Amino acid sequence: MKKFLNEFKEFAMRGNVVDMAVGVIIGAAFGKIVTSLVNDIIMPVVGVLTGGTNFTEYKWVIKEGVTQGTEIITPEVAVTWGAFVQTIVDFLIIAFCIFVAIKFINKLSRKKEPEPAPAAPAGPTQEELLTEIRDLLRKDIEKK
Repeated sequence: MKKFLNEFKEFAMRGNVVDMAVGVIIGAAFGKIVTSLVNDIIMPVVGVLTGGTNFTEYKWVIKEGVTQGTEIITPEVAVTWGAFVQTIVDFLIIAFCIFVAIKFINKLSRKKEPEPAPAAPAGPTQEELLTEIRDLLRKDIEKK
């Protein structure tokens, strides 16, 4: 049991797991911000453009609810497609924000290309070296 707990401790304290936990927490907070942006800023504008109604109120009623006074006997059965559309708008905004954030982070973390080293002075070609070696060998043979 002690070995299992030690392995779990090593796993939980590994950098990637902690980073992931921080990312999940920040992501949840970011999701709340985007939801507020959509619900409180964007959707009222869309509502005005679509005739002043709240977009989440759009639904397709399959079966009407039965009420008796203020008591609900049978609840309404409806497809709330307006809420679904709003969720899609939330997703698109979140996806766009994440895209922009990752693009920005990649731009910041992109390493600058190192300056190319100045070209070394051109030396003799392979043919010139071989010719020089041949000439030296000839001179050596002629001396003998």
